[in-house]
Amino acid sequence: MSVAFADRAGAVTVLADSVDVALRPSRLHCVTGLGGSGKTSVLSVAAGLLQPTSGTVAWNGEELDGLSQDAVATRRSAHLGYVDQESTLLGHLSVVENVLLPAVPRRRAGELAGRAAALLAEYGVGELADARPAELTIGERRRVALARALLLEPPLLILDEPTAGLDRPAAARMIAALEALREAGSALFVASSDQALIDAADVRTTLGTPPGATLETTQATIRRSGIR
Repeated sequence: MSVAFADRAGAVTVLADSVDVALRPSRLHCVTGLGGSGKTSVLSVAAGLLQPTSGTVAWNGEELDGLSQDAVATRRSAHLGYVDQESTLLGHLSVVENVLLPAVPRRRAGELAGRAAALLAEYGVGELADARPAELTIGERRRVALARALLLEPPLLILDEPTAGLDRPAAARMIAALEALREAGSALFVASSDQALIDAADVRTTLGTPPGATLETTQATIRRSGIR
């Protein structure tokens, strides 16, 4: 896939070019590269938030080409959980209300309240359920955003720089959480410049210059629970 942007003067900026990615269960695929290399653009296209200039995106074999924004949004909620680089939370809602947001359009908030509480507890922020986002550290916000992304049990998780801005203990905790999700069968697609997270990945795609150009894709040789 390729993504480009043209300004009013007609100048074209390439955000991502000739990137091919196949995401599979129980695999952590990391896109890495220098700042401005197109990592966020690649993730945004994979999440259906940005339409590629060329190429296709398919979720579970269904291509997104030609679908309306509403149709893409409906399928997104069924197929994937997405955490942006800022781990955006709504400031006027409590932590648990933020986690329950994906359930609101489906009228399942009451049904999934127990799962929301369990996810918050699992990620060590259960006692903050009634707090507001402004009261949280960046690490706590990241874990709340991860809990929200997992609420509907999507098979695919897409996370943009999930350890950025965290100290090493908090980053290690986040990486351990992602590794546990991988072991449980999730497909994970992350962008990161954190070498510890890059090293934990099964597949690594390195972007270079011009922005979005794929320098290389490598397969890790890590053995995990009998998986190569």
